[in-house]
Amino acid sequence: MRLAELHERRSETALAILRWSNVLDLARGIDNPAPGFRAVLDHARDYVSAKGAQIASTIEAGIADVREPLPRRDRRRFDACIDRMFGRRQIYQNECHGLHFPFLPADEFFDRELFPWMAALEAHTPAIRAEAEALLRDGVVGIVPYVAQDRGTPENKWSPLDRSFDWSVFYLWRFGARDDDHCRRCPATTGALEETVPLAQMGRRTPNVFFSILKPHTRLPAHTGVSNARAIVHLPLIVPPSCGFRVGGETREWREGEAFAFDDTIEHEAWNDSDQPRVVLILDVWNPHLTGIERDLLTRYFDVADASGFDPAALASVAD
Repeated sequence: MRLAELHERRSETALAILRWSNVLDLARGIDNPAPGFRAVLDHARDYVSAKGAQIASTIEAGIADVREPLPRRDRRRFDACIDRMFGRRQIYQNECHGLHFPFLPADEFFDRELFPWMAALEAHTPAIRAEAEALLRDGVVGIVPYVAQDRGTPENKWSPLDRSFDWSVFYLWRFGARDDDHCRRCPATTGALEETVPLAQMGRRTPNVFFSILKPHTRLPAHTGVSNARAIVHLPLIVPPSCGFRVGGETREWREGEAFAFDDTIEHEAWNDSDQPRVVLILDVWNPHLTGIERDLLTRYFDVADASGFDPAALASVAD
């Protein structure tokens, strides 16, 4: 702290930012700082924020001629790097509650070019949306709450949505099993999926394919998924204004008919602040960074593990 004050008095801005940042890092473990120290921390935050913004502006102006003409996809990772350097965003890591496949890139949204079949799926959007609208209109039996916790589960962030139709789903595939009755209700959707999409096959875990229905003024808490061996694809079908979706440090709006894929083992959340329901088709596909051999090995692994009655996640929790 004294070094930070010294560098600040000497107008040694870069060194002062470094020292004040160190003070703020150390102070994160102090739940209730004394009033005098709280004032010091407030000053540190203000100084780092203001001076950091000035330095960032100067540096970014110096690289603008190289950076700004580039397409967003070419500069996306560099932009995230710079934003992290200047404290404008957090970089999130994988948090797998089941199988963690090592050495895969921990990317929030996958590059669209890694899914060459995506445009073919999007071409079926009008027919898929019509079937989703029919499900909403007819109030079909089979639409169920997504969150259904065991009775007696302690209070947690999912409790407000437990057995609630504020977030409901209509499954076509669930935990690796095709629901033939539901698929017959949605022949266009089922046909499009079977024709275009390489669904992830991991025993009694994937694929899951379902229409996700988020009622008006409903928010899903930030959460992480089961395995980074899969990627989650969203095909937005009915998206009123004031809906949004965040994965890690990046927030996107759904656009009807424009699919995207993301890693759900990175913290994510969704919201519908509108007065109308939001409907998205959600499906499990393979993480595009897996090789064909790795996919085959995983499929076989889960087939054998499921046949033995063994839950591989049990050992993972012990190892953790």
